[in-house]
Amino acid sequence: MKPALPAVLTAACALALGSAQAADLRIYPSFSEVRVPVSSATTTLSVNLPQDTWESILAGSLDLDGLAFTQAIQKQEPNWLAGLEGKTVFLKRGDTTEPVTLVRARDLLVKDAQGRFFNARYEELQFDVVPPVNAQRPTQSVTYTLARPGQGTLGYLTRAVTWQPRYTLKASSAGAQLSALADIRNTTEQPYDVQNTELYAGDVSVQNQEEAAYMMRDGAMAQATAAMPAPAAPKIQSQGELRGLYRYALTTPFTLPANSVVTLPFLTPKLTTFERYVGLNTYFGTDTREGNLNRFYRFKADERLPAGPITVREDGRIVGQTNIGETREGGTVDFTLGEDPDVAYTRSVQTTAQVKDAKGNVTKTTYRVTYAFESSKDRAIRAEVTERIGGRVIIIDSAAPVRNQGTASVKVDIPAKGKISKSFTVVVDNSVN
Repeated sequence: MKPALPAVLTAACALALGSAQAADLRIYPSFSEVRVPVSSATTTLSVNLPQDTWESILAGSLDLDGLAFTQAIQKQEPNWLAGLEGKTVFLKRGDTTEPVTLVRARDLLVKDAQGRFFNARYEELQFDVVPPVNAQRPTQSVTYTLARPGQGTLGYLTRAVTWQPRYTLKASSAGAQLSALADIRNTTEQPYDVQNTELYAGDVSVQNQEEAAYMMRDGAMAQATAAMPAPAAPKIQSQGELRGLYRYALTTPFTLPANSVVTLPFLTPKLTTFERYVGLNTYFGTDTREGNLNRFYRFKADERLPAGPITVREDGRIVGQTNIGETREGGTVDFTLGEDPDVAYTRSVQTTAQVKDAKGNVTKTTYRVTYAFESSKDRAIRAEVTERIGGRVIIIDSAAPVRNQGTASVKVDIPAKGKISKSFTVVVDNSVN
């Protein structure tokens, strides 16, 4: 049974709710659990939904809680135009309008007063009543045969509603501040009157991730930024940890319009440490290299940070954007924003010793690696270089031997408009023992 998202919930008595559905949302980074209260005064409950909403649903995720049922039948319903087959509509071409009979809604086959059949375009048709949005698209329905009337909750998973935090790091000579916004997205034509909302951060795996059909049919879904009414704008509060996930709750109900993005203030964590530096992450080799170091930022925050994009501003100007991963409270966030043309390096390698076996094969080599840095900045800056070194046994400077892969680190403060060099030794032992 494929899942369904109710655009209209009806019972046998033809009860119809409003176009915006009252729902509770549990929103994860890549999907949402939607929970809608339903009731029926008879033993039949029908759920109707627009096609684009159906296409974003995870197959097999529909759950009717609190109402026992003996059968559920899902099927595609005809589109709105199908109800006009055999009836008169109006065809406008140029400056003339004539009545025609809609013969077949699927391909807009019509018949004129002379009995001639031809295909029209939807934009050429006129009607006596206001057509719905997407009048040419079919709908989907699921009809439950209930064991008894009553009240329950319809739940399902959908790709149509997701959320993501986005961060802004504002830095200056006085320090840095980190803030975040939460973007809640709805990519279908189904609006929601959200009563209770929970946002979850972390890695969540679902067993069946197959969409019911084409999620992004006919191109990307349109999105619009939705402004929240100022008096009712909800705030987001942390609810703590739940088995490795972090949970946040919205304090008040809000409306999530169709094809919209609702943006709310999220976190304002305090930075416990903040550093700027230039650096390089590279691999070991015997070749000579030169180039520019990269601009790096490093900080720690007093709150857990969900993964998301980050924009960095220095003195109010954007200096770069990137993404940060999920970070625990007090964990280190370290990222680069590209090259710094003011800081150059030259790397050279000298072989200082070799050991050979009885056959003359080199089994152990000692290298001296030297980094020469030069900065044109008018202030001193920290430089950090990390090299990954492979081999059977690796010894870096006086550190204990490691196997398969070692890491060499160079940290040095480059003076303003100055030069400085630093070296380290590497012993690579590839002997059998």
